[in-house]
Amino acid sequence: MIHVLLAAFLAQSPTCGPGTGVWIAAAQRVEHFDLPAALDELTNAPACPAVEIARAYLRGLIAARAAYRLGGSPESLEPVRRAVSALSARTGQSPVAEIAIVMLRAASAAAQSEREEMGLLLEHADYLEQKQRSVGAPGAPLVSVAEMAGDLWLQVHRFDDARQAYKKAEGIVGRTSRVLLGLARTSARVNVAAACAEYRELVATWPRAAGGLPELVEARQFLARRDCRAASPRSR
Repeated sequence: MIHVLLAAFLAQSPTCGPGTGVWIAAAQRVEHFDLPAALDELTNAPACPAVEIARAYLRGLIAARAAYRLGGSPESLEPVRRAVSALSARTGQSPVAEIAIVMLRAASAAAQSEREEMGLLLEHADYLEQKQRSVGAPGAPLVSVAEMAGDLWLQVHRFDDARQAYKKAEGIVGRTSRVLLGLARTSARVNVAAACAEYRELVATWPRAAGGLPELVEARQFLARRDCRAASPRSR
């Protein structure tokens, strides 16, 4: 499903076609939970508004996550502000830039654990994205608003809100790896049986060669729990 969303986004520019190898590689990196690697892939893409918006968006998301680990200090958030500035120069070229700006501001609020502000910004980003989708236009590039909202709510330990966001994302982009991981992480705190099923589904969708990914290691460690083994179809 993420490839379908990516194709719609790139259709804005003939130089950013959905069949381009670097874009397929970037989408795969996103599916592997690796936004820095996806950004690296985009450095090889032809320059066009869609590419520049996606690059700035990913840079900002990566920087905001790093800022969270540093307590959300003004200095740590400076790269996010630069990404927002770069996107502001693109708002006249695509409404997707405005969605990305609001999402980066939400990510900055999350980095500072400003939950109320973050929630308001996520609501606004969701409104903008739904407005886009209602006319068949693309939403946020590579990572949908709902998927990212789940990640941010999870980051600030609002697990019910995170689960609601991931369930909404499921209805938009399907049961992607990011959605499955988010659902499993939120279920782990309230419904172990559901978490076992979601982690099991996540592992089942991955090629064996990808088994070293931290997220898959996390899934397998959870599935090794006695209560997961007892609930496994193979154990019956």
